[in-house]
Amino acid sequence: MVFYARNIDTMIAFVLPLTPQDVPAVSVLAGKIWRYHYTGIIATGQIEYMLMQRYQPALIKEQLSNPGIWWKKLVLGKDIIGFCCCTRTANPNELKIDKLYIHCDHHRQGYGALLVADAVEILRENELQTLVLTVNKHNLTAISAYRHYGFEIVNDSIVDIGGGFVMNDYLMMLNFNKWNV
Repeated sequence: MVFYARNIDTMIAFVLPLTPQDVPAVSVLAGKIWRYHYTGIIATGQIEYMLMQRYQPALIKEQLSNPGIWWKKLVLGKDIIGFCCCTRTANPNELKIDKLYIHCDHHRQGYGALLVADAVEILRENELQTLVLTVNKHNLTAISAYRHYGFEIVNDSIVDIGGGFVMNDYLMMLNFNKWNV
């Protein structure tokens, strides 16, 4: 596995595979990020529902053993400051960035690019052709960042996730010219 590093104020950030020991920290980090970032974008009830649905430690640990799911942690110094989860989709040539989050104290420092680069590496290693993600239509900060990384909006993605909640997202696809795939 290739590890990516970026020098920020003499600290080096690494993208590393998530281990079972990391899962509780990532679950807590997800809660902090979601409650900070999504307040005002989606209802509090939906935030809590999605956290319960996607970030329970038992679920993440189970996914770690699935060869079609890649969980990564972004480590700065000794702290996990972000994470990413990529999954194979029903399309045999497609990889989806299902989760990509960085603590708000570390935004706009190039860390998102490290996680996207790691996803591109997973795509290459598995001889896949398409990298996609979905992003909430009102998450303007993330949409801007993904466009900066070379993603383009290609469609709507409206999904009923249960509990009376709907994800109203854009489907974005990476333009690989930027990444020389």
